[in-house]
Amino acid sequence: MSYHPAAEVFAVFLRLGLTSFGGPIAHLGYFREELVVRRRWLDDAAYADLVALCQFLPGPTSSKVGLALGLMRAGWLGGLAAFVAFTLPSALILFGLAMTAGTFAGPGWAGALHGLKIAAVAIVAQAVLGMARTLCPDAGRATVAAGAVAVLALVPGFWGMAGAILAGALAGLVLARGDGAPPPAARIRLPGTPATALAALTAFAALLVGLPLLAPQAPVLALADGFYRAGALVFGGGHVVLPLLESTVVQTGRVPADMFLAGYGAAQAMPGPLFSFAAYLGAIQEPAPNGALGAAVALLALFLPGFLVLAGVLPFWDRFRTLAPVRALMRGANAAVVGILGATLYDPLFTRTILGLDDLALALACFVALAGWRAAPWAVVLAAAAAGLALA
Repeated sequence: MSYHPAAEVFAVFLRLGLTSFGGPIAHLGYFREELVVRRRWLDDAAYADLVALCQFLPGPTSSKVGLALGLMRAGWLGGLAAFVAFTLPSALILFGLAMTAGTFAGPGWAGALHGLKIAAVAIVAQAVLGMARTLCPDAGRATVAAGAVAVLALVPGFWGMAGAILAGALAGLVLARGDGAPPPAARIRLPGTPATALAALTAFAALLVGLPLLAPQAPVLALADGFYRAGALVFGGGHVVLPLLESTVVQTGRVPADMFLAGYGAAQAMPGPLFSFAAYLGAIQEPAPNGALGAAVALLALFLPGFLVLAGVLPFWDRFRTLAPVRALMRGANAAVVGILGATLYDPLFTRTILGLDDLALALACFVALAGWRAAPWAVVLAAAAAGLALA
């Protein structure tokens, strides 16, 4: 029996949505292991190109990479399948927690959550090692990766990441001088035309300007406006969006601060994108719309701006990456991405997770299971959560 390619995308990303713990950087490690190493949907260089591109665009990085991978495999239906399958598990769990007003305290919960964070350290370490072997094979590109870490040490946050990638790209022009390497063998075919790209970018701008004007007309538009602006103004996604969400729902009195923090703690323990936190906030916020409608509006409004910008850029991406100067730029940018991932592995993942020798031992065990024994990531995640619970 043959299946539509979108069904394959949905099945793969549903499993990722159920097992991808650890935040956006860890998600990139899961994606690479499942889709680059195991399934060979694309090679490391093309994957790193996607990651570098998505780092520059607003919205959640890992979800944008997932959407692009679904588009590559099965067109627009595949992109939709990737988004729904990757996001739905955590969104439904958080919606259920909001509706039951669950509490997330106690040593058992904290221990399991800590085990999940330790698993994320091992997953990211494996991803950094694998990408470094492929994307930093010479002294020049290894130097670019080290330089990216130095840039982040001086300028933390988004501007440091953007500056490191830009500097790495410019260094690539020097490193690739006289390089006659052929264009990438694996073409990245993505749907879309210049007309659809222009339509997506126009819709992005129109919603960003129009929703604040329409918000006073209906509560549902006011809810969409707050979450859309948060999604449009955040770069990198993950924990970076939390201050914007806090100002959107807590400072406006829509969600009590203690409920916000409780939901945030639960969201960290969920697989899939942290942006699914929007489903929890939309469900409990006051006044109406809340419940299922509020969750759906908040969730879609938070993701939509990043996806619109991505749709506006992707149709041109594969054409540009085959040009020699662009290939040189991307080689340098990819090396910088390796450095950025390495810096993130150290801080915040390692420094805020590995608090003693017992944590280090568990992280090393997870890494050996992944890299040495080729254990399934979901099995390692579950084992780490159980070990964290036992240590607690």
